[in-house]
Amino acid sequence: MFYLRTTFMYQLLRNFLFLFDPEKVHYFSMKSLKLFCNFGFARKWFRKKFCFDNNSLERDFWGLLFKNPVGLAAGFDKNARYLRELECLGFGFVEIGTVTPLPQFGNDKPRLFRLPEDKAIINRMGFNNDGVKKIAERLKSWRLAIGSRQKNQFGYDLIIGGNIGKNKITPNEEAWKDYEICFNELFDYVNYFVVNVSSPNTPGLRELQEKDSLKKILTHLQDINKQKQNSKPILLKIAPDLTKSQIDDVIDLAMEIKLDGLVATNTTISRELLATSHEKVQNIGTGGLSGLPVKKRSTEILKYITQKTNGQLPVIASGGIFTGEDAREKIAAGASLVQVWTGFIYEGPMIAKNICQYLAR
Repeated sequence: MFYLRTTFMYQLLRNFLFLFDPEKVHYFSMKSLKLFCNFGFARKWFRKKFCFDNNSLERDFWGLLFKNPVGLAAGFDKNARYLRELECLGFGFVEIGTVTPLPQFGNDKPRLFRLPEDKAIINRMGFNNDGVKKIAERLKSWRLAIGSRQKNQFGYDLIIGGNIGKNKITPNEEAWKDYEICFNELFDYVNYFVVNVSSPNTPGLRELQEKDSLKKILTHLQDINKQKQNSKPILLKIAPDLTKSQIDDVIDLAMEIKLDGLVATNTTISRELLATSHEKVQNIGTGGLSGLPVKKRSTEILKYITQKTNGQLPVIASGGIFTGEDAREKIAAGASLVQVWTGFIYEGPMIAKNICQYLAR
């Protein structure tokens, strides 16, 4: 009954919120949730209603224990401002960022657009974030707040991923320096890293997906990682627009340097087979498309990676996950974990719980 009421109420609320600017609505919604979660009784209520704990959902990857396999992809909580609130909504892990060494405003507004007919979003945010030092301080405060808390009646410690990128002003030949800065600054405060070279919204960034450029960045991070007392998993996020030969290059490199895993996939620059009118799409302009239209392609890439590596390379699936059925399809295709983003916008705050309940059947 609570599920039906909540779903119905969110549909009504969503219809209202969709009348306003998407970026403003995002911050209004998260600040409202943060306000409620300032009260202990409210946090307990959210955890009781929105979390689903079941031992069968535990996942152990890279020496990290995830309370469930449902995470929130990078780009939603870029600046690590809402970790407490997202934990209350039942996510097993949250990926912050993309974080760059220097703060940057990102691209000009408007830069976030809904395509309700396609259950999709186009964004050209451009790595807007507070910069690595400020975000590291925020994560440090988060870690101090939770202390050495162990498993309790609400679950486990929230796993935090750090999605890292380069500043727009940094030339590609020096990009490795930006990734090194972010890696070192965040190292003590995140559980794993994701190297983002696949966003379409930073000029020239996707050129870093070429094998030689990738190898320079990743091997350098691996070398730094080996010098740490306790190394952290390093993953690479790839675009759905890669050709088969480019995917082969990524796989070969990942296996060669013993990368810990991949995230498949980022947003697409494709605009094929959209129900939204061509005129509307043209008026929106450039940006990465996420949501239901990218589901098929991201699953195809996931399956290909799994088959090519005989399942030896863990993959976090991202792209077009709205329901438990979607998540199970990704897991059946070889995903170790799944991430939502656009699905959260369209399905609402019950999405993690709904997926977890389905997977626990």
